[in-house]
This record gives sequence, structure tokens and C-alpha cells, in this order.
Amino acid sequence: MRILILSLIWVILLSATSGAVDTQQRAPLKQQVNHDQPIELLVQKMTLDEKIGQLIQYSYGSELTGPGGVKLDILDEIRRGRVGSLLNLTGAGATKEIQQIAVNQSRLGIPLIFGYDVIHGFKTIFPVPLGEAASWDLQSIQRSARIAAIEASAAGLHWTFAPMVDIARDPRWGRIMEGAGEDPYLGSLIAAARVHGFQGENLSADTTLLACVKHYAAYGAALGGRDYNTVDISDRTLREVYLPPFHAAVKAGVGSLMSSFNEINGIPATGNKYFLTDILRGEWGFDGFIVSDWGSIQEMIPHGIVHNKYEASELALQAGVDMDMMSSAYIENLAKLVQDKRLSEKQIDAAVYRILKMKFELGLFDDPYRYCNTGREKKMILNPRHLDAARDMARKSMVLLKNDKNLLPLSRKIGSIAVIGPLADNKEDPLGTWAAQGEAKDVITLLQGIKAALPSKTKVLYSRGCQIDKAEGNEIQEAVELAKTTDVIIAAVGESAMMTGEGLSRADIRIPEVQIDLLKALVETGKPVVVVLMNGRPLILRWVSENVPAIVETWLAGTQAGHAIADVLFGDYNPSGKLPVSFPYAVGQIPVFYNHKNTGRPKVENQRFCSRYTDIPNEPLYPFGYGLSYTTFAYSEITFNKDQMVMSDTLAVNVAVTNTGKVKGEEVVQIYIQDLVGSVTRPVKELKGFQKIMLSPGEQKNIRFKLTATDLAFYDREMKLVAEPGEFKVYVGGSSVDVKEARFELK
Repeated sequence: MRILILSLIWVILLSATSGAVDTQQRAPLKQQVNHDQPIELLVQKMTLDEKIGQLIQYSYGSELTGPGGVKLDILDEIRRGRVGSLLNLTGAGATKEIQQIAVNQSRLGIPLIFGYDVIHGFKTIFPVPLGEAASWDLQSIQRSARIAAIEASAAGLHWTFAPMVDIARDPRWGRIMEGAGEDPYLGSLIAAARVHGFQGENLSADTTLLACVKHYAAYGAALGGRDYNTVDISDRTLREVYLPPFHAAVKAGVGSLMSSFNEINGIPATGNKYFLTDILRGEWGFDGFIVSDWGSIQEMIPHGIVHNKYEASELALQAGVDMDMMSSAYIENLAKLVQDKRLSEKQIDAAVYRILKMKFELGLFDDPYRYCNTGREKKMILNPRHLDAARDMARKSMVLLKNDKNLLPLSRKIGSIAVIGPLADNKEDPLGTWAAQGEAKDVITLLQGIKAALPSKTKVLYSRGCQIDKAEGNEIQEAVELAKTTDVIIAAVGESAMMTGEGLSRADIRIPEVQIDLLKALVETGKPVVVVLMNGRPLILRWVSENVPAIVETWLAGTQAGHAIADVLFGDYNPSGKLPVSFPYAVGQIPVFYNHKNTGRPKVENQRFCSRYTDIPNEPLYPFGYGLSYTTFAYSEITFNKDQMVMSDTLAVNVAVTNTGKVKGEEVVQIYIQDLVGSVTRPVKELKGFQKIMLSPGEQKNIRFKLTATDLAFYDREMKLVAEPGEFKVYVGGSSVDVKEARFELK
């Protein structure tokens, strides 16, 4: 371990009884000692109040990312050693100023850790995470997190409250935009990619952020899709669907984890020892620290499991929560709990150790100001390379949902275009929620992107048509009259940034009615209409799908939205995105997801007494894994290297994919399996792998997937993870429904 860490802690120990520490007088020791020893020595020198202080996090300043706020003199608390972390303070200069107070004016000089919600970019904003997941491009997703870390760390930050890895099957839930969709396999790979992106190869490098995987656990299963609501699901569903992305993040080395707001089967997650200690630390070996979500310790009171903050603090620390975010429960109650022998000081020490260990790993004891370089901040923020990466990530995220008669891509020789809609020249909403320090002034709108992509002689006309959820005066009619004079209409519709995200659950996830009225009027002109969707969740698109010839799902695409959308519309980029979540026909279908199970009465056409809707299909409008291209792909029949496999075997699954169209394009080749008979029922399909390949017209590639018994394993009746002998189906194709299939047997 680094020598400088030892020098700082050595000085702290020597000066622990003599007031503030002068960082300018520190010199490296001439010996090498395991870092556990100086941290343990430091903990021994701390008073109980100072130990508890390391377990406290407050929001600094006026930016509140949760209800209310703790009103106190935070700077005085820092001087007294009663704060271990701050959130919502950014800027290399601002963080250095506060860090100096902690290091130079508190008794032990222990540096603070500064946290912030860096979810999909810091200043350069990338697509919302659900949009990024649609790229199925792990390398690009990791790069997005890496760039976010570079910018945020340059602005004085050490820690991000990301990635969110909650599996979500209910698009009414506002926070679905923060995750990777409905599938645990894809979600696990993306969770690991984002952890690696934020934390890099060496967490002590000054371009990294400590990642915080959240929300543990099963927050995405909130009843009714309503934020903060209860969760009531089986242990089997938890193990098979909701926990795998968290486990993947732990295996990727994530340094911190956040407990979720929800209760699970009667116990709030923040006080749930089974999840936070037994599974997370016991089974998985997680050695980082756990932070509560905003105020979630005191929120166990209205949950009805404790009477007051005193009991809440005891329950949370006993469960395994190391740091209290914004409830002030720990600072008010832990010392008394120790005094009352409800908690031991050794339990406090263990939590303190875990937090100090991560401060060490970040290099903060080595140099508390390593993230406070204003020169680097100016150089890194909105760096041109970062903007290029944001544009590339945005276009890779886009999904072509419909393209009748190959309306897209549009020709640059077109004479005139009408760009219409409340999101067409909108700079605020493409940023999405949780856009960190992203600013509207830096956003390229769709209108700007289209104008930049076309020759100056092309007539590009614009009309807002309506607002997001209402019209003013004759806006719709004015837009229609303008559209009649052009060759093609591009209509930008969907959600505002504040219609999706935390605390923004919606019971009705249709496009607002006024926007549908605008689309109907535009379609009635007889002009070809291309719908550009901007949204953070799956929407109900039945009318749009039935009446509009071309639909591009662009999500909330971030700073470079307009350029990226124009790249797709005019064919500079052939869309390759695939849906990471199903789009329902109607709200009444929800939850609808691809990896469901069969019933004893599966759907049979024209039969009454089976599991079906009478007014809509059982299946979603657009299924998981779906996405079109400007070219077409053909799949050969599936072949195996053997007809049977034994438990120790590897089965090779082979398929040839050919580009049968006229342009170069990428295809996400997906493999699914189905265990036909098990000791417990199994899903109709489970994603087990994918490969993203580029093919030129006429080019063919032979794709090989490898399956082992581990890929076929599931939790049996005794909740043991096993693979059982039997017959399996394997499916390979370009979506969860457009597949070739074959069978094999596991002996």
C-alpha cells in the first residue's frame, strides 16, 4: 500500500490530543505497513462521538434531492468531527474549501467524502440509463460511466450514487428510467460495466468515483409501480430476478451500496439484516460500506416497525447500515444506544472501519485535495471527446420501432421538412431527470441537429404545435398549415424530463392527449410522418403504432440529442438498439415481460377458458429485445456440437447470420433457453447471452454461443442452485420473439 497514507495517519495519531493537523508538515514514513493497521490505530484514537461522526452524511447547501433537510450549522459539525460525508456539494474549489475545514480544523483531520447523484453524466449528459441499456453495448456503457467519473472527479467529487440496478417490470414506476430494464441477465452485465466505468482499474486514481449500487433490494417491484411503495414477492423471485444485478456489482468490486426505501415482505430494507448482512456480507462477501437512502432510517417510523429514531437507529445499525444519509438518527441516538448497551462500541467501530477503508482506497488520506484541481476541472468539463462519446452513445441507444415502406432514412435531397412538436426545439427535457450539472444551454435540440445535418438550401420549418400537456390558442392548426407546405413531417413527442424519474410514477403512461391530437392532425395531412419519441419509460403507443409509418425511440438522449437523432434519421448511423424492456399494449397488461411462466391453461385462440385478455393480445406491443434496422438479417437453423450434454460438458450452439439488405448494419444476436420440465416451474424464455455484430450487405457470420450446466441452473424446491437433467429448448434470433428454435437434452 502507498507510503503516504501511513504518513498522514501517523501525523493524525501523534497530534490527536494537540488540536488541528497541519497538512503542510506531513512527510512520508520510511516503512511499509499493511493499511489495516493504521486504520485500526486511528479508530482506537477516536472518541465515540468522532466515530459516530464518520457515519453521518448531510446535504450541503440548497440542493435537496429528498424531502426537507436537516437544519444545522454543518461547518460547525464538521469542525467537531461529527460529519463523515457531504452530498450535493460540487466544484473543485468549493469542495477544497470545505475539505480544508475537515482536515485543518477538526481534531483528527479525517477527510470528508463528497457524494453526488452522477447517474448518466455529470456536465456532459448521456442518455438516461434505460436508453443506454437499449444499446446492448457494454463497452459503450462502461465508457459512459468512465467519462461521467472523469468529469465529476474533476469537479471535486469522490462518490456517485450509481448505478441503479433495480430490475423493473412496471413502466408506471418513475425510476425505471434509471435502470437497465426487465431482464436480470442483461441487467447484471450492465451493472458490472457501470461499476468498472465509475471505479476504473485503480480507485485511488484522481479520475475515478466510488460507485454505490442501489437500491437494495427489489425497489423495482414496488406495488402498483408507485414509488416508495411496499414490495411483497417470493424469495425465489428475489433470488432469480431482483438480486442477480446486485450480486454482479459486488463481484465487480463495487465499494458501496445503498439500502432501498421499500419494505420487503414486512421488513423495511434499511432494517433488514437478512439482506444487508446475511446475504450481502455473509453469502456474497461484500466488504464495502452501506449507506441508507435519503432519510430512510427515520422513515422506518411511518413504516410502523419502530416507534422513534432511537429504535430506528438500533435496527438499522444491527441490520448493517454504516452511514445515515440525512435523517440525523445516528448522530442523535447511537451514543445513547451504546450507553444503554443496546449496541456495542465494536459494532460502531466496524462501521467506521469500512468507511475509513474506502476513504483510504480513494487516496484521500494520501492527499485530501487530489480531486480539487480547478485546472483539470476546466479542461475536462464538456471536453470535445466527451461530447463525441455522448453523441455516439445516444445514437447507439435509439431503437427503430417501425419503418413502413422504408420511409427512413430520409434523403438529404429532400426539399423541405416540417419539424413539429413540444420536444422538437426543447433544450431542457432531453437532459432527463437526475441530470447532475447538465445545463439546457449545452443541449443540441432536434431542430438544431436536423438543420446542422442538411444543406443550407433545404427548407426546415418549425412549429411547436402544443406544449407537453396542453395547447395554447391555434397552435395545432398553425402546425398543420405549416406541415402541408413540406415534403415530410418529423414529429417530436413524448414525455418531459419531469414526467419520469424518482417520485414521478404515472398511472396513465400514454403520450399526453394533446400530443396525440397533434399527431392525428398531422397524419390527416397525408404527408409522411416520422415520430421521434422522447421519453424515459415505455409508453402506450397503440394508436401511434397503428397510424404512423415510422417511429424512432430516442429516449431522453442527453446533451447531444439533436445531433444523434439526426444521424439516425438521415442514415449516417444505422439504428441497432434493442428494447431492454417490453412496451405494453395497455396499462391493464402491466406487469408484462418476456420471461414469464406458463399457466395450466395457456392462451388458445378462440377459446374462453384460458389465460387471455378478450380485448388485447397477451403479448406486449413491442417485446423485449426488439428493434429494427435499415437493413435486414436472416438466421440459419440452429445446430449443436452434440445432441446431448452431460453436466460437465459445454454445448456449442451455432447459427449463421446474413445481412440480406442493401446497407451495412449491426445486429444483436440473442440466445434464450427454456427448461421444459423442472422440479419447479420455469420461465418460457430466459436470456443467456448475446453478441453484437456488424455485417456488410451480403456478408454472413457464423455465431457460436456456449452453454454450460451453470447457465441452465435454477433454485430448486429446497432453494439450492442446481441444474437438473432434462429436455431444453434453445432460441436464437434478433428479439425475444423473432427466433429460431431447437432442442437438446441435459443428462
